[in-house]
Amino acid sequence: MATANYAFFDGKIVPIAEAKVSVMNHAFNYGTAVFGGLRGYWSDQEQQLFVFRPVDHFERLINSASLMRIHVPHTAEALRDILLELLRTEGFKENCYVRPIAYKSFEGIGVRLHDVSDALTIWAMPFGRYIQKEEGAHVCFSAWRRVDDNAIPARGKVSGAYANSALIKSDAVLSGYDEALVLNDDGHVSEASASNVFIIRKGVAITPPVNANVLEGITRRTIIQLLRDDLGIEVIERDIDRTEVYLADELFLCGTGVQIAAVTQVEHRLIGDGAMGEITVKLRDYYHEVVNGKVAKYRDWLTPVYVPEVVGD
Repeated sequence: MATANYAFFDGKIVPIAEAKVSVMNHAFNYGTAVFGGLRGYWSDQEQQLFVFRPVDHFERLINSASLMRIHVPHTAEALRDILLELLRTEGFKENCYVRPIAYKSFEGIGVRLHDVSDALTIWAMPFGRYIQKEEGAHVCFSAWRRVDDNAIPARGKVSGAYANSALIKSDAVLSGYDEALVLNDDGHVSEASASNVFIIRKGVAITPPVNANVLEGITRRTIIQLLRDDLGIEVIERDIDRTEVYLADELFLCGTGVQIAAVTQVEHRLIGDGAMGEITVKLRDYYHEVVNGKVAKYRDWLTPVYVPEVVGD
């Protein structure tokens, strides 16, 4: 299996085997870390690796860190530049996934966020599909509820909170499903285990609002813009009831990892006619054109990794 070869660790790029933390590490013991997820897309045509919306992702990482009293000693732009150096060192010529982590690095006992040291690391690895059945996933409703913002900040990517996601995902997969939809404490749809949710009803796209304990996803924001501005689809952010999911014409998940994955069956009920819907097909195709640099108006969302070679006279 392809893996990372290098990491940004302790302020420099080192071989991945040297990027180690102690078993006494605070984040390891208490989940006091935040992370991000970015994708790089390889273009055979341009012989270039493009990172999708890196500054937006790093701004969210800094915001997540702030919620956990973790100081990140870099701007979002500086983190982008560190990532570009890391990816050049890796030399990937294929799609990849990037994982930045800001964490409490103190080695010792004591559950707190103050008066403990902070650190940052970034690593990347080749990566393909997150859900294998992207064209027709079969999901269930999880018995677990989505973590509440008054318990752990739901709009931040807090490492400890992903125990909730792990419970959700494993119970779903071990029960024969590809993924699970999760309700919040109000009984409304929040997310899947690690992705945002959209339904289509009568030509309108509907997604839970940011105060429904959802992660404020960069891909979610991208999808809303593409639907409204490019595909002419009305988008409404509001609560979604469980039974409304059963009556949806289309249903899809989105996120950096999952990208856009159609859901065609929820438990024993087909969504629409049981095939990927027309709007989802158009959106998915268009999204992949955008992230692969084929849509001129959105090229500024893509940051090239490799510096073009200068051909001499």
